[in-house]
Amino acid sequence: MSRPDTAPDASAAIGAALYGLATRAARRLPRDMSLTSAATLATLDRTGPRRITDLAAAEGITQPAMTTLVRVLEQSGLVERRGDASDKRVTLVCLTEAGASYVRARRRAGVQAFERLIDELTGDEVEALVAALPALRHLAELESQDRDGPAR
Repeated sequence: MSRPDTAPDASAAIGAALYGLATRAARRLPRDMSLTSAATLATLDRTGPRRITDLAAAEGITQPAMTTLVRVLEQSGLVERRGDASDKRVTLVCLTEAGASYVRARRRAGVQAFERLIDELTGDEVEALVAALPALRHLAELESQDRDGPAR
């Protein structure tokens, strides 16, 4: 894929800006659960039911740690385990309605926090962000593919 000539460090500058914004945004989220727990719920919301081993790989933790995390989320009523209809030996972790509701509320809070910041920008700055939306969406797709791998 070809790109127009840009400053050699444009990718690094954009990466640094996005990373800084994302980490500051994550720090503003409610601290009612660990980031790994919230990320696991978001992964299940995005990809559907998953095996514990797949979730562990997607979140970058060990399988025993994911088993413990899923047990806690299950006790909280946010996930449940179900058998896989295509393979009776497999157990899948699924979001419950309470888990899906939690993910939606957390996402809505994050969106609203960014909306408040965007309201402080100039019209030209907002237009620049609107123009960047296709590239930002593509970045999100690429990151999701890289992180989640194929769902099973």
